Amino acid sequence: MTEEIKQVEETTTEEVAAETVVEAEENVEQLPAKRQRGRKKRVETQEVKPESEWKEQVVQIRRVTKVVKGGKKLSFRAIVIVGNKKGQVGVGCAKASEVIIAIQKAIADGRKNLVTVPIFKTTIPHPITGRSGAGAVMLRPASQGTGIIAGGAVRFVLELAGIENVLSKSLGSKSPLNAANATLEALKALKPFNEVAKKRGLTMAELLN
Repeated sequence: MTEEIKQVEETTTEEVAAETVVEAEENVEQLPAKRQRGRKKRVETQEVKPESEWKEQVVQIRRVTKVVKGGKKLSFRAIVIVGNKKGQVGVGCAKASEVIIAIQKAIADGRKNLVTVPIFKTTIPHPITGRSGAGAVMLRPASQGTGIIAGGAVRFVLELAGIENVLSKSLGSKSPLNAANATLEALKALKPFNEVAKKRGLTMAELLN
């Protein structure tokens, strides 16, 4: 009897030891999983750059030559319209040996020569004619829904200035640079109603009526 009791006790101790070893191994295997659960995942965030309010429109890129002592020097001329569609617009013209550099220089030149345009109910306050070189551009106010009746460089200047309804006619030279500069001169010469009313000694209601 005593030998049988000893054998039972030895088997039970061996089974308990085996169970403890198995539990220890399972705990060891579960440790990395628990650690991984506790780790915070790195979330890659990309900085979103705000869009610039300034818009650029390339009107023309031409290859031009300059005669020098050693022969002809080739370069590119770019005409770019710059505006924010909120009443500010400019025309830039620049030359460079590469197209990209010429465009960048033209954009910088356009931002230096910005013009503030008085807009009255999505159109211009009054009729105006602008001239540049041999070209002229005639602008007339238009009612709501008319749109921009213009073409070429004149249309780009009016769109980037923020004018939505206007009538125009290009006269004389067909050069895009002359047309753009003539449109800019016309917009520069516009006068808002409050300035005219102040000069005449009238109120806005009296002037508009």
